[in-house]
Amino acid sequence: MSLHVPVLLNESLEFLITDKSGNYFDATIGYGGHASEILKRLNSNATLVGTDKDEKAYKHCKEKFEGDSRVKIFNTGFTEIKRVSMIQFIDAYDGIFADLGVSSVQLDDSSLGFTYRTGSPLDLRMDKSKGKPASYIINNYPLEKLIEILKKYGEVKNAGRIARRIIERRGVEKIETTLQLREVVEGAIPKHKSFKILSQVFQAFRIYVNNELEELKSFLSDAVDMLKPGGRLVVISYHSLEDRIVKETFKYESLSCVCPPELPVCVCNKEQRLKIITKKPLVAGEEEIKNNKRSRSAKLRVAEKI
Repeated sequence: MSLHVPVLLNESLEFLITDKSGNYFDATIGYGGHASEILKRLNSNATLVGTDKDEKAYKHCKEKFEGDSRVKIFNTGFTEIKRVSMIQFIDAYDGIFADLGVSSVQLDDSSLGFTYRTGSPLDLRMDKSKGKPASYIINNYPLEKLIEILKKYGEVKNAGRIARRIIERRGVEKIETTLQLREVVEGAIPKHKSFKILSQVFQAFRIYVNNELEELKSFLSDAVDMLKPGGRLVVISYHSLEDRIVKETFKYESLSCVCPPELPVCVCNKEQRLKIITKKPLVAGEEEIKNNKRSRSAKLRVAEKI
């Protein structure tokens, strides 16, 4: 198994670690790429709490960090940050890190159904015990809802044409594998655009079945609550929908007033909670992109609790 190569590793850690004996939270611990390097920079009395929905990733990290008493891992999503912190008797963190990308392991493991390059069940759920698989959505949702999902979560320009092809195909046979969906999409788009549009279509259904955007909003709000003054929130996103949410959350939390400009005095009583550290997102350099193509779309944003 080729393990996930951590993206923007040094940049992330330089911003994240402010106290080598502090408490840290890895929201998407995955296969431990960033976590391993975080631990190398922490003292023996520090704590790293990690969460991941993926059971394979969870089991891998439980074994990987078994001998390190600083590490506490939970097989759940990052929206449970407050609950797992309560279990660990942690009131606040010195740093909270989230790498929002699907790991290389998930993308390369055909049995998980995250890639359209090989045939596998069309599932796309991070946590197989919750919600409906993508195949259920694709075979049962009406045309209008399929178009909405493709437009909203994949920003697919050919959404109507692709959705109609899905309806036509499922009328003949159920669409239950990644290759079947790929064939449908390729039959509805120009060949030279297939790579980009296939990525958008699979992204759209993955985000929808995992409720990723709403969960991200919830997590970011809770993460700001859980930071110590001076603590850092470090987030790596991989597509515009995620990055927009991170950017807007940081901007909102950095404001001390959100009243309409025509009001003579502030009546909103809003308090500024964050200071934005990265005015523009950091991106991978040429060398990193050359060595790890999946880093090319990564954007790193950092904010500090006031």
